[in-house]
Amino acid sequence: MGVGGGPRTVVVIGAGVVGLSTAWFLQERGVEVTVVDRDGVAAGASWGNAGWISPGLAIPLNEPGVLKYGLRSLLDPRAPLHVPASPDVRLWSFLTRFAANCTWRSWNRAVRANLAFNEECLEAFDVLTSNGVEAPTIKAPIIAAFENVRQATGLLHELRRIDGSGLKIDYTALDGDALREQMPQLSSRVRAGVRLDDQRYVDPGRFTHSLAEAVVARGAVIRSGFRVTGVHEETGGLAVRSGAGETVVADAVVLATGAWLNGLGASWGVRVPVRAGRGYSFTVPTEQPVPGPVYLPAVRVACTPYQGGLRVAGTMEFRDADAPLDRARIDAIIASARPLLSGVAWDGLTDAWVGPRPVTPDGRPLVGATNAPGRFVAGGHGMWGLTHGPVTGRMLAEQITTGKQPAALRDFDPVR
Repeated sequence: MGVGGGPRTVVVIGAGVVGLSTAWFLQERGVEVTVVDRDGVAAGASWGNAGWISPGLAIPLNEPGVLKYGLRSLLDPRAPLHVPASPDVRLWSFLTRFAANCTWRSWNRAVRANLAFNEECLEAFDVLTSNGVEAPTIKAPIIAAFENVRQATGLLHELRRIDGSGLKIDYTALDGDALREQMPQLSSRVRAGVRLDDQRYVDPGRFTHSLAEAVVARGAVIRSGFRVTGVHEETGGLAVRSGAGETVVADAVVLATGAWLNGLGASWGVRVPVRAGRGYSFTVPTEQPVPGPVYLPAVRVACTPYQGGLRVAGTMEFRDADAPLDRARIDAIIASARPLLSGVAWDGLTDAWVGPRPVTPDGRPLVGATNAPGRFVAGGHGMWGLTHGPVTGRMLAEQITTGKQPAALRDFDPVR
């Protein structure tokens, strides 16, 4: 162990943005880090997401309206929220718990719990990009677009609730013409919208790889193709073992495997289920440059400038994390977004992707110490793993090295 009883060495399992951020901030505190991943850097949900760093929209999924919407659309393969017919008892148990948390009381608790993360997330990104992470964060408002004022009312109510929780959000309601002046990709069917200021976006794959390069430059080793089968106590620390018989020994271990977190976490006392809420994305060319992110809340689609075109992301599909991409889900996104966007070459689609976002039933992630000595977890951020990844890593690194739980992590206790 290190000075003051903190660990000198840590193995981080998972090379996504949460795991790599934890590694970086552990290094900042003088800890020697090894990162292992069954596939490689950004192989899970960190590559193909919308890339938003959006504290203003980091809204818990368990909003009561989602339950009403979900019950109507659950088995519709074209709906943004979809659960394929399945005999998976654990999945239906999870959905039952999720439904029980679709109340204003539970939602407000999740909003308050996430307040510190939302307040500090941009600063955490700035720390990284000022100290070796070369991928930039780009400042831009997010334009939320609707076909009519009635549709916009729901988002405005949510923003007022968030504002009432203590997080200051700067937003402005706009009509369709004003929206199109700022976002030429919006079609004439868009009649109302909201502009959220002080938001940012990144190329998520590039950012995560840049973060990995910075971690390696600071002395870490990243081992890809390392499928962890167990963590065991042995003389000198905790042994992290792979299916190929490899072993890495360290003083402490961080599990940051996203939708696969329960695989190891359950044996460490993590009882909260984490399920894959799979999101899809793809890239399409546009006639004009895209000035910033576009949100289409009514159809649950997020669009972001990406490599000269537009990355289009959407859906929440509760299916096995490792299931193959379902092309019908891509087609459903196109069908829902096409009427609201113009100047988009849908036939030029490339980079079709699916990734498993880790969802908890109560809208709160799992970050902190487990019941097993020296074992920590970080995951369950739902759609906001990128936004909250760096601040998660910074706060967890503090807990690991000091042995004291930051106040901001109390509601995220993994063994709650």
